[in-house]
Amino acid sequence: MKKYLAKLIFKVRVEEQPQRFEFDEQMRVLFARNAEEAFYKARSLGKKEEEVFKSGGEKNIAWLFIDVLALYAIETANDGEQLYSRTYKMQDENSFIHYVKQKSMEIQVKNLNFA
Repeated sequence: MKKYLAKLIFKVRVEEQPQRFEFDEQMRVLFARNAEEAFYKARSLGKKEEEVFKSGGEKNIAWLFIDVLALYAIETANDGEQLYSRTYKMQDENSFIHYVKQKSMEIQVKNLNFA
């Protein structure tokens, strides 16, 4: 097994704040036989972590997985370990989601055999 670092992007949606565009960027360590398996494992992990929950103020908060933004082969770390997280706040939700999807497609075309 090889180790990979995947950058996952989540959209954070807060009830009653539809104009608030917030995104969370996470770096995850994955064990896989190759880059293709690591990519799909990263996508599966992101989908599994989508959730809706109540905040302390009783508002619904939704974490929605967007896609894999980057994938890197690495030498040491623990499987599934979050190494990095970043939250984005911006005005143009669609442009950011488009950017993430484009970067994910570049991974497929450039590095993997399944594009």
